[in-house]
Amino acid sequence: MLIHMFGLLVQPRRQWQLIGNLSEKNLRRQIPYVIVLALLPALAWYFGTTRVGWSIGGGEPVRITSDSALELVAVFYCAMVLAVLAIGYFIHWMAQTYGAKTYPMKGMVIAGFTATPIFIAGAAGFYPLLWLDILLATLAVAYAVYLLYLGIPIVMGVSEERGFLFASAIVTVSLVVAVLVMVGTVLFWSYVSAPVFH
Repeated sequence: MLIHMFGLLVQPRRQWQLIGNLSEKNLRRQIPYVIVLALLPALAWYFGTTRVGWSIGGGEPVRITSDSALELVAVFYCAMVLAVLAIGYFIHWMAQTYGAKTYPMKGMVIAGFTATPIFIAGAAGFYPLLWLDILLATLAVAYAVYLLYLGIPIVMGVSEERGFLFASAIVTVSLVVAVLVMVGTVLFWSYVSAPVFH
């Protein structure tokens, strides 16, 4: 699993070709990748918001209580995994439209590997510095979109033109999922468990 992670960061085209050549059985073995890698940003933000904190205008660092952060991080982790699974399902669902042969696990694996830079950038949560976190998140999302456009034609076995349209449709779905996660976050903070600061 980790070999694919590093490969996608340094040789993405070659790595997508290796992933595309995996059998269905071997692709199923890649599913824990998302489950494990999503722990990195969750644990980083738990530590960063409870131990390090962040400062507004150079004042005293603001922190969240451990109990409050634990609830929020658990929901954050579940939201990341469910978002990847939802996008993976839509990759599988749209495959027939673009002439690709697929099965549900293939879509999940593509979505999981595409999210790699986002999960890695989430490690910035160990030290919550707003401008740095926004910069890293922007770079990570841009690289994830690049991975998606590069990987869809290779793994799904479609032409570059169809792959471009397919990846564009997936980006649209991803934006909708991101909006749903943000709305869910607001509702969760408003009605279930708002952060408790100290």
